[in-house]
Amino acid sequence: DSFTSKIMFSSSFLSPYSLTSLLILILCIVGVDFVSTTQTKIGQGYKLISIEKSQDGGLIGLLQVKEKNIIYGLDIPHLKLYVKHETDNRLRVHITDAKEQRWEVPYNLLQRNTPPSLKQNVGGESRKNLFSSVVAESKYSGNELIFNYKNDPFSFSVKRKSNGETLFNSSFDDSDSYNNLVFKDQYLEISTKLPQNASLYGLGENTQPHGIKIYPNDPYTLYTTDQPAINLNMDLYGSHPMYMDLRNVNGVANAHVVLLLNSNGMDVFYKGDSLTYKVIGGVLDFYFFSGPTPLDVIDQYTSFIGRPAPMPYWSFGFHQCRWGYHNLSVIEDVVENYNKAKIPLDVIWNDDDHMDGKKDFTLNPVNYPRPNLLAFLDKIHARGMKYIVIVDPGIGVNNTYGVYQRGIANDVFIKYEGKPYLAQVWPGAVNFPDFLNPKTVEWWGDEIRRFRELVPVDGLWIDMNEVSNFCSGLCTIPEGRICPTGTGPGWICCLDCKNITNTRWDDPPYKINASGIQAPIGYKTIATSAVHYNGVKEYDAHSIFGLSQSIATHKALQGLEGKRPFILSRSTFVGSGHYAAHWTGDNRGTWDDLRYSITTVLNFGLFGVPMVGADICGFYPAPTEELCNRWIEVGAFYPFSRDHANYYSPRQELYQWESVAESARNALGMRYKLLPYFYTLNYEAHTTGAPIARPLFFSFPTLPELYDVSTQFLVGSSVMVSPVLDQGKTEVKALFPPGTWYNLFDMTQAIVTKDLHYLTLDAPLNVVNVHVYQNTIIPMQRGGMISKEARTTPFTLVVTLPSGTNDIEAKGNLFLDDDELPEMKLGNGHSTYIDFHATASNGTMKLWSEVQESKFALDKGWFIEKVIVLGTNNTDGAFEINVDGQPIEDASRVKYSTTEHKYINNLDDEVDKRKSMMMDIHGLELPLGKNFIMSWKM
Repeated sequence: DSFTSKIMFSSSFLSPYSLTSLLILILCIVGVDFVSTTQTKIGQGYKLISIEKSQDGGLIGLLQVKEKNIIYGLDIPHLKLYVKHETDNRLRVHITDAKEQRWEVPYNLLQRNTPPSLKQNVGGESRKNLFSSVVAESKYSGNELIFNYKNDPFSFSVKRKSNGETLFNSSFDDSDSYNNLVFKDQYLEISTKLPQNASLYGLGENTQPHGIKIYPNDPYTLYTTDQPAINLNMDLYGSHPMYMDLRNVNGVANAHVVLLLNSNGMDVFYKGDSLTYKVIGGVLDFYFFSGPTPLDVIDQYTSFIGRPAPMPYWSFGFHQCRWGYHNLSVIEDVVENYNKAKIPLDVIWNDDDHMDGKKDFTLNPVNYPRPNLLAFLDKIHARGMKYIVIVDPGIGVNNTYGVYQRGIANDVFIKYEGKPYLAQVWPGAVNFPDFLNPKTVEWWGDEIRRFRELVPVDGLWIDMNEVSNFCSGLCTIPEGRICPTGTGPGWICCLDCKNITNTRWDDPPYKINASGIQAPIGYKTIATSAVHYNGVKEYDAHSIFGLSQSIATHKALQGLEGKRPFILSRSTFVGSGHYAAHWTGDNRGTWDDLRYSITTVLNFGLFGVPMVGADICGFYPAPTEELCNRWIEVGAFYPFSRDHANYYSPRQELYQWESVAESARNALGMRYKLLPYFYTLNYEAHTTGAPIARPLFFSFPTLPELYDVSTQFLVGSSVMVSPVLDQGKTEVKALFPPGTWYNLFDMTQAIVTKDLHYLTLDAPLNVVNVHVYQNTIIPMQRGGMISKEARTTPFTLVVTLPSGTNDIEAKGNLFLDDDELPEMKLGNGHSTYIDFHATASNGTMKLWSEVQESKFALDKGWFIEKVIVLGTNNTDGAFEINVDGQPIEDASRVKYSTTEHKYINNLDDEVDKRKSMMMDIHGLELPLGKNFIMSWKM
């Protein structure tokens, strides 16, 4: 991990002006300021000079620039327009150079259809006579979306067919603060008008201090950068050029997603009534997804970019890591101390401490001797625990290092002027693998195979893959001195380097707001004029390095033993969630960072990366005891739950403070009971893209008051976490949507409200408020110290009914499988899926299950031992229970007890007039793999 909190630049990084830059400078001096403001117009856009239907049923057209200019370079004179309704709910608009092929995100990394070619020869004599049908405005309709276009100047809009609402509108008026369509080799600009009441989410990765909504006039720069997450409103580790737009008109909510599939660096300016893209290369490849609900639109988005990867069951347990576990005995003690403290732990991690000289795929023979490490792994594997280590992309330049030798032999590294590009990371001088090269993917897989034969790791953590480089420019290994020195911070550049500023790839005419200060785009990364496989420039491919490495790592791990891989990647791009999980990077142990973590976790759910979490208690500096208490109460409900700390910070494992240990036992104890629920959400994410952790508006999209709630979140559709996020507080002000909510830690407590209400809840230091919504059936187990044990325990169904109504319906589901299988699906003989239903009518309550693929659950012997019904009336205790259509033989062992609900902070005057019960039905032995029907009189 790198934690340089602020980048400083000297005048030596200022490059000589190119011709274009000089012209811009001159124009600025005489008062034409088009760099610092969007008011000055760049050209007059393009006009549509021809359009026809493509062979695949889309539209294909030709655009011609109206007025040439040299601001940010020469205009591309002719553009090809391709428009296609690819599905009922997805529209593609693709604009590129009509004559020359341009860089696009590789089609083999993100699979999609290739646009057809333009039949007409650009500049051909007959073109002007072939298309006499171009009209001032026309439209192209699909089932859900309508594409409208104007020909001079060319603009387009996308409308929702059901209500005529305009979702995207690139038209330009003289009063607008942005330009019409601009398309140059290294500068693309396009804008859309937006209604003031739109709520936008996405455009990451960054740390958003204002919460989950995109905030007007905040900077949004997308360019993968090793920039710690402590930096606000800056380009961070990932690039996700998508946003979700949620609008509420007269109580009717509709959501849509806009994706600009482009990997080049970009600035996105949101002004409240418009959104402008300024991109330094590639093409304009827009995808519009119609929704209309938030869940619908993420389903559609992930159907296109790739469904989230299935995660193994154990990955939903708790993880412990630290940069600075200096030797094997330390992690042995950590595991033992968690056990002594009775805090659940599934996975122990190593940062680079296990490595020999910080070199990938090696073991330190002194601090992590292989025989001792193997004995330790045998011990923890026997218990069901797992072990994960870090892998950085930089391969140490060392002629005695086999990984490097084989890399050179296979020619796998990114090049500069024909030689492997030299950089510096933790081992010192390194070369970076080029994962766009098929030979590199094979070599990488072979190195992972070799390492797993050395150490049977259970997953890989791929870090520093933005790519991070401790140096900048063109470097050489110094003669006569050791680099690195082995003393002081390891992130100080010690190579001999010179700046590379003499190419338009290293010094583009438009400066994106990199690192918040328009830093050179090659600063502390690979020089952007370096070359990948087939001549691809780093300038274009920079932000997909993490995705390409995730794909190669996934392929390698899955190919080794045919098991389901677990990969954690710091750098991500569109589609990364199909292969890897993510954590939010280098955060601080502060109350602000605890709050920010919720927003980032929720954002990655939108990005199609639902397995995400933040470093619990903060990566650095030392957290306070109180903060660590509150952080584990939040982190226990992150999809990915891991404590991780910095080399220079004091130890912060959860057992270091007794109060934190108590909070951990409480919060993680509930997480481990909810593991079946989390794992079922994993299945839902894999099959529909649904985020595991979600904003409240996902379940209540018609309530605009929820659109910017960033201090509470949902796990799935029905479990709401309302944590304490402020120092010294022993209560929390939580917003409750209308309905009945039950406290998951004390199910006798209920909250009922007809309207949206804030409530102040008690929250002593060791308490986190978690509530489950009405109409839900939650599968739970007894919990345990490790997921392997917890998974074998009997099940409880928690059925939540709305208070004060006779119209009762609740539902839930459960997915079970062999989590080592690479695919997460039904029909393979190793999985079971169950729907649960509950209804009440005519004074009778009925609960039943519908089982698909029963064999797996039956073979495992899983059964339901208890049903807890919340919000019910009393009963006479006469239970009728049928399993697979047959009454159970001995119903007398089934017992029940009731406890009257306590209504907390009464929000509804009618509550006092009703009495509802928590009913605990126990003594059951209902096989999960068999359909059951259970009924009783209310």
